[in-house]
Amino acid sequence: MTIMDLLVAIRKGWAVAIPAFVVVLVLVGVYTLMATPQYTASSELYATYDNAAANSQSISDINTAGSYISTQIKSYPTLATTQAVLDPVISDLNLNMSVSELGKLIAVSNPTDTMLIDISVETDNPAQSQQIANAVAESLSKTVRSSLYSSTNSPVKLSVVQKATLPSHPSSPKIKLNLLIGVLLGIIVGILAALLRDMMDTRLNNIHDLRRLTDAPLLGSIPTNDAVNKSRPVVIGEPNSMVAEEYRRIRGNLSFIAPIEGTHSRLLIVTSTLPSEGKTTTSTNLAAAFAENGSRVLLIDADLRHPSISKKLQIDGSIGLSHVLSNQANVADAVQRYWKNDLHIMPAGPKPPNASLLLNSPLMEAMIQQALKQYDYVIVDTTPLDVAADAGMFGRISKGIVLVGGRGVCDKKELADSVAQLKTIDVPIIGTVFNFAEQHKGRKGNYYYYDSEGKKQERHARNA
Repeated sequence: MTIMDLLVAIRKGWAVAIPAFVVVLVLVGVYTLMATPQYTASSELYATYDNAAANSQSISDINTAGSYISTQIKSYPTLATTQAVLDPVISDLNLNMSVSELGKLIAVSNPTDTMLIDISVETDNPAQSQQIANAVAESLSKTVRSSLYSSTNSPVKLSVVQKATLPSHPSSPKIKLNLLIGVLLGIIVGILAALLRDMMDTRLNNIHDLRRLTDAPLLGSIPTNDAVNKSRPVVIGEPNSMVAEEYRRIRGNLSFIAPIEGTHSRLLIVTSTLPSEGKTTTSTNLAAAFAENGSRVLLIDADLRHPSISKKLQIDGSIGLSHVLSNQANVADAVQRYWKNDLHIMPAGPKPPNASLLLNSPLMEAMIQQALKQYDYVIVDTTPLDVAADAGMFGRISKGIVLVGGRGVCDKKELADSVAQLKTIDVPIIGTVFNFAEQHKGRKGNYYYYDSEGKKQERHARNA
């Protein structure tokens, strides 16, 4: 996953990320406010070599004495929490706790390269923390001086150089630190929640999903708009709209593809992974956009299993491609003029029982080859890839297909399988169209959307 993919996932999952962030921050805040204040008191001891012990041990070299103390002092932090040191503390202060319980309240350390022993005690009572810290320091000093070594005098002397004072402020909870941790933890949890939502969401949601799953260029992004659902193509019904301009952008991109060998015509095969992704709407609007530009266009409804062009355009679909392929009618009987003299439509006709055989017949290929001699653009609306492999057959003739992906309709796994299927049969995807793209209301009532380059675009409300 790239940084861009991460940002897109966060943007898409903000509805999950923000509540997750707030919940974590509130939980940390509640924990901080409800936590019992703790007070820390600290005392400090300094280790020296006892002169009397030095004489009795016949140790005169001060460097040797220093080395000896450094070796011994490393064990004192552990010694401070043993029964020998803590039993007298419990007895002197009348503490109602065991040695292990008291040891958990004490933190003892020997700062690196020093002769110091630091003792810290944290309890919910400031006076008790002070008393225990001072008592442990005194008990440790006595234990080292009187009972730790077998000789009469201990070679090491621990002197209390800093007595514990009464804490004036709680040492925990640290409100500012906890809130900072809460913010950072909330951000992390929010991002993880957004990523988890993105991973669990199996539907195509944006053009970045489409780009991740296909290597083909994005031809255009069609925003959700009521005009698209009308019977007339939006290029005809609302020619000045933003949606019509986006179809013209796709038309411009497709005009650069190479014509079929031996002709000056281009064959465009339009399909999708699943039904209801908008492939028929894309086909009809592309046909209108090319005809608007003065090109001779033939639009063929080759989805014989679920014909939709005649219903979409509200034209007569009683005679169509199925009649031509079964030799029940000729091409002239099945083709209808629509809108302009040079825009012709061939409906699918009635559903045949043997759609695959008809579409894979030599007659189908011969008809397409003949159409390429008469038209500048032949657009074939085919069955979705998840339903049948018709698009692959047509794709071999045209050297590629146009794949339509519908936001919230197309399944990512199904799309990946379709792309792999096309690669297996060596049919490239010449371009993709992202349908039902989000359109948001911007400033001054204008609308913004994401174009084929993934950049935010804004258009005046009256043209949206």
